[in-house]
Amino acid sequence: MRLLFIIFFTLVLASCGNGETESTRTVDMYNAEGDMVGTATLNEMPDGVQVKLKLEGLTPGFHGIHVHEYPQCKGPDFKSAGSHLNPEGNEHGLMHPEGAHLGDLPNIEADSDGLVDAELMLSGATLREGKNSILKGDGTSLVIHESQDDGVSQPAGNSGARIMCGTIKAEPKKNTETPTDPTETNEEQEEEG
Repeated sequence: MRLLFIIFFTLVLASCGNGETESTRTVDMYNAEGDMVGTATLNEMPDGVQVKLKLEGLTPGFHGIHVHEYPQCKGPDFKSAGSHLNPEGNEHGLMHPEGAHLGDLPNIEADSDGLVDAELMLSGATLREGKNSILKGDGTSLVIHESQDDGVSQPAGNSGARIMCGTIKAEPKKNTETPTDPTETNEEQEEEG
């Protein structure tokens, strides 16, 4: 009986460890000049993805924030991130009667020093597989705008220019295979991976 308990306990611990790596991501956020200005920690929750933000360098006041469709943050305008993540084809805005995009988030507020310490919920999204995964394909990006999102205007709530961006990507799969050809160089391995 004791052996069964030990095996069960070991399996539970192993499954908890795997779930943590699949259910949490840390995203480095960058401004238009390419400076790292903070992080977003994403956590899988029962009703969506929790987004914990710690940022600096914003103008005081409210700013729109959205998940965009491509994991590309080429400054200074971050247009490489594409449009808002919208797998259902909805209208933009958390207050729009025919909205919202999956990537729409509530506004964040920077304090008088330009700092943000906020916790938001990306309802309906997931870090796991599925239609509403923000890791689907190559991933997505998190974009912060210069102004407040009004919650209804198309296509982005009149939230202005994109001023910060961070890519959201799946963890790279670790290669556990050993090379079959001992003469294969590290450079050749990197080209294949």
